[in-house]
Amino acid sequence: MSGNESGDTGRVIAGRYRLLGELGRGGMGLVWRARDEVLGREVAVKEVRAPAGLDAAEVERMYRRLEREAWAAARVSHRGVVTVYDVASEEGRPWIVMELVRGLSLAEVLEGEGPMTPQRAAHIGEQVLAALRSAHEAGVLHRDVKPANVLIANDGRVVLSDFGIARLEGSSALTMTGEVVGSPEFLAPERALGQEPGPESDLWSLGVMLYAAVEGVSPFRKDTPLSTLQAVVDSELPPPRRAGTLEPVLEGLLRKDPGARLPAAEAARMLRIIGAGGAVRDPGGPASGPGAPTATTRAVYGETPPVPHAPVPVPAPVSGPTSGQGRAGAVLTLGIVVLLLAVALLGWLLLRDTGGEEEPGGGPSAPASGAQTSASPSAPPSASASASASPSTSAEPPQGVTVYVHTLRAAYTGSCPPPEVAAPAFTGTIEVARTPAVVEYRWVGRDGGTAATAGWQSITYEAGGARTRQLNHTEPGDPAGASVDGAVRLEVRRPAQTASAWLEYSLTCEKETPTGGASSPGSPGPSGSPAGTGTPTPSAGVTP
Repeated sequence: MSGNESGDTGRVIAGRYRLLGELGRGGMGLVWRARDEVLGREVAVKEVRAPAGLDAAEVERMYRRLEREAWAAARVSHRGVVTVYDVASEEGRPWIVMELVRGLSLAEVLEGEGPMTPQRAAHIGEQVLAALRSAHEAGVLHRDVKPANVLIANDGRVVLSDFGIARLEGSSALTMTGEVVGSPEFLAPERALGQEPGPESDLWSLGVMLYAAVEGVSPFRKDTPLSTLQAVVDSELPPPRRAGTLEPVLEGLLRKDPGARLPAAEAARMLRIIGAGGAVRDPGGPASGPGAPTATTRAVYGETPPVPHAPVPVPAPVSGPTSGQGRAGAVLTLGIVVLLLAVALLGWLLLRDTGGEEEPGGGPSAPASGAQTSASPSAPPSASASASASPSTSAEPPQGVTVYVHTLRAAYTGSCPPPEVAAPAFTGTIEVARTPAVVEYRWVGRDGGTAATAGWQSITYEAGGARTRQLNHTEPGDPAGASVDGAVRLEVRRPAQTASAWLEYSLTCEKETPTGGASSPGSPGPSGSPAGTGTPTPSAGVTP
């Protein structure tokens, strides 16, 4: 068992991985930022810490579970799943070496920013679902999908991490009898009842996570784990108030019966549409089983509720006022039909006269484009005119554009201009609803500044290619060497106008102290350039 964190910093694991600092901790132990001394890169190393009071057999079982995590995660090849590099052994314990993802967890984002918009939550949910589907295809269940295990990387990626309690389908369980593995509030009802989990169990957890993202609270959380599990099994889903267009997805994923849950492919389609700014209908589902959609739910989203099958009474023949009412209804219906036909005929005549009317100069008027047209009595132009006058039901919706930005470095203090590796830097991700597309964008400063000098630029999204592109920006500072407190944002003007939030930064320029080895003797730097920017001598090894 390792000691305190400060004492472990600098420790080398398996003769290769040097621990640099703690990244986070959870029920399974700690995650360290480390350096691979062989390959010269930073990695994340997961250390398991068995709770006090466990006997040797239980501790060994926990170590086996950690090794199984590496085995399971290594089988999943997807950009949305943390890559496992190695499983090292130190003092008889396994240490999992993984890709280091720089960014924040979804739990940290929700804690700092509050509930998300349905569109942003759907964008994140779509990427998490893609990672889950890849894992399910490899026969791996995650079994602990929750905001703390979803990372929002600085480069815009959404990454699913911590397969620490993952299980391979068809393998023997690693849990003891009666033990519940996973976070109770995100646990599927079938798992809370001790039944065999499946991919549908991960979909339930995804639904709870999305509910928490837009509502700001988990739907089934209670005061104790036991009461939480009881609510998961027995309580109805609290009606969401902020879900908006995401509500059909939540309703579909959070059905108690696994067989009635929204299929993964349909959930992915719906999340993709909502993430692009669109809306979807309730997909419905099996008619039987708890949690199946009601007629009222379908009607809310524009679907006709099913008509219950009941005996239809056959009225006895009547006369007098009743038959008169029937005849009046028939006459009214006939009148409406005649009126509609008259309106259609009038519209056709107007369009025909407009298309073939002769101008005073003689001859039919030509179309604006100058193209030759011919009128035929058997094929009136009203068909094409009607098609152009009313939008087609098969027309594609407007292209949607979503912008995400993150700050990589917010402040710099030192000699100016700052080196590129230390200057304030930002990264943005532009996602389009569909490809192909051409996007015009720019980085702009709140008070002008260097960000605006680049002007508008364009990027092309190839047909069938990725719908996201990452853009980086570095602030070089004031050319005159003045300190700056500013802000930048990412703007898009085509195919749709949108802009990110302002990202603030500071750049403090300090006058550089000349050193004897800063430049060659008798070879001062160019006029007006900061000290030390001349050609350095081979012996100059001090970086300001």
